[in-house]
This record gives sequence, structure tokens and C-alpha cells, in this order.
Amino acid sequence: MNRLQGPGAPGEAKASEPHHHESESDSYRRDRLLAALTLIAGAGLTLAVPFALRAGAEFFLPVTAALVIAIALVPLLEWLERRGLPSGLAAFVCLLLFIVAANIAIASIVLPAAEWVRLVPERIGRIRDTLAPLLEVYSDLERFINDIVDEFGAGAEAPRTVAVETPNSLLDIIATSAPHAAIQMFFAMLVIFFFLSGWSAMRRRTIVARTSFDGAMTTARAIQQVVDATSTYLGTITVVNVTLGLVVSFVLYLLDMPTPLMWGGIVAVLNYVPYLGPIASVLLLALGGLMAFTDPWYAFLPALAFASLHLIEANLVTPMLVGRRLTINPLLILVALSFWAWVWGTTGALLAVPLLIIAKTVLDAAGRPDIAGFLFEEGTLTGGHHEEHGEENRPA
Repeated sequence: MNRLQGPGAPGEAKASEPHHHESESDSYRRDRLLAALTLIAGAGLTLAVPFALRAGAEFFLPVTAALVIAIALVPLLEWLERRGLPSGLAAFVCLLLFIVAANIAIASIVLPAAEWVRLVPERIGRIRDTLAPLLEVYSDLERFINDIVDEFGAGAEAPRTVAVETPNSLLDIIATSAPHAAIQMFFAMLVIFFFLSGWSAMRRRTIVARTSFDGAMTTARAIQQVVDATSTYLGTITVVNVTLGLVVSFVLYLLDMPTPLMWGGIVAVLNYVPYLGPIASVLLLALGGLMAFTDPWYAFLPALAFASLHLIEANLVTPMLVGRRLTINPLLILVALSFWAWVWGTTGALLAVPLLIIAKTVLDAAGRPDIAGFLFEEGTLTGGHHEEHGEENRPA
């Protein structure tokens, strides 16, 4: 009996090895097929989502803005709940504080800004006189170009005169769009309130619904990281921007700039938009200085003062407060700014960085797909199966 078993054992082992390798190969091909389908579906969804968001901006924009604001208010909500306030009352207090702060900002900016806009036609003459030397150079250059064009364009057909209908006044535009904007704002406030009032129960259900302890801990960690990153960024940037706005207001007050508090509020709001916001603030302050002062050198002092303060804030204060934890690649910020500005305009540009932080935090917690490994190393989207498969086949 031992003779029969002795030679037969190696043969059985050899017969089982091809079947084992064949099953591994089939499993690997199946995983790669599923990963390819997932990649194709993800690419199609990525291409379709921007157009859907842009077409449905009336719904997606207020909902997204409300969710970002609500996530930023979660630490305040939890602080109030730890003090014994019910969830509904704590959510109402958070919403009320946000509305008060927003109304104060709007009142300090919009009302004086409307007066500045009204004065623009009257101050065009002063701006022209202040910029007379530069305008003189531009006029000479324009006259020279026109003479050249007239020389080469002699005998051409006379240009046609086209009558353009005068657009509606700003008051008419505001009057027609105000009810729609009010409805969107009211809808956003409701989203913030109900999100905050049900936050604790929703987070508890999300964590308890996981089938494993590791899954529950991963979900809880991801939720907490999203809240911490978003609230930390928005809270820190808000403190920095408000402080910068107050300092700019004080400097403009010393320069005798009219309505310095309004300019400080504009600077604080535009500073939420990286790179582009400060540039817009410099241009607006330059225009305001030309409208307020007759000396061209003195007229540019407000813009130069803000530019100097912004350089200090952007290179020293903000990096020191935010730290390396929320450091994001500048290229990603520029791409996010251009993308969300194209989708939702100015409001999208304001939401670009918070949305980028949320997406980055979720991907860091959930794991990023290994697209490069899938395309160039014959791996799956997660990269784990390929590494295990390679280690099993690696010679000793």
C-alpha cells in the first residue's frame, strides 16, 4: 500500500498545480474586467457631472453652498449640544448666528457699494483728468493706428451703423431677480437647519449601519476628518480675512478714503478666492482711489497698501495658522477655481477650495484608485490584487 501511495502523491500535486494557476488567472482577468468597466463608467460620469451641475445650478448651487456652510458649523453645533441644548435648538442658534453675521457683512458692503456705483458716471471726468498723462499717450497711439488703417482702408465700403438696444437698468435687473434669489436663499437656510438638526442622529446611523467594527471606525474617522478639515479651513480663513479687512479699513481711514469699512468688507470677501480675489481687490481699490483723489500717485496708495498687506498675510500669517495639514497643490487650486467658476460663476469660485478640501479628505480616507497602475502595470484600480499576484509568482 505504501508503494502505491508513494508514487501517487507527487502526481496528484502536479495535477492540482495547473488547476490552481488557472483559477488564479481567471480570477485576475475577471478583476481586471470589472476594474476596466468601473474606470469607463467613472470617466463617463466625470464628463457628464459638470454639465449636469451647470444645467441644474438653480438646485445644486444652493444645496452645495448650504452643505458646505452646515459642515463648517458642525463644531459649533456639537459645542452647543455638549452644553445641554437639544439638537433642534442648537441648529437654530447656529443658523441664527450665521444669518446675523451674513446680514452685517451685506449691510456694510452692499449699501455703500451701491452709492459708489451711482457715482461712477459722475466721477468719470475726474478719473480722466487724473489719468490725463496716460490717456494722452494712449490717444496718440490710437491716432497713429487709425491713420495707418485709414491709409490702407481707403476706398473700402463705409461701415454700417447698427442700433443696439439699451439694456435694462440695474434696478430692473435686481427687481426681477430678487424674488428668485430670495427663494433660493430661503431654501438654503432650510437645508442648513435640517442638516444640523439631524446631524448627530445621521452620523450615528451611518456608523452603526456598518457590518464590521473596522468599517464603522473607518466611516467615523472619515466623517470626523471631513468636518475637521472643512471647519478648520473655513474658520481660520474667515478669521484671517476679517482681520485683513479690518486692517485695510484702518489704513484706508488714515488715507482719507471714503467708506473704508466697505472696502475692508470687499477685501475680506474677495480674499476667499485664492489668487484671483486679491487681484480683483487691487483693481477695485485702484478704481476707487482714482474716483476719490485727484493726485494720480496718491490715488494708487490704497491699492498699494492692500497689496503689501496681502503679501504679508499670504506668505506669513496664513501658512503659520493653517499649517501643513491643509496644504494643497496650487495647480489643483487653480483647476478647481476655473472649474467651479465655469460651473457656477462667482459663487462657484468661492466654494472651490472648500469643495476641494472635502473631496481630498474623502479620497484620503477611502483610498485613491491606482489608475496609473491599472493602465501601465496591468494591475487593478486598487493595486492590491496585482501586488499580491506578483508576490505569489515572484521567484524565490
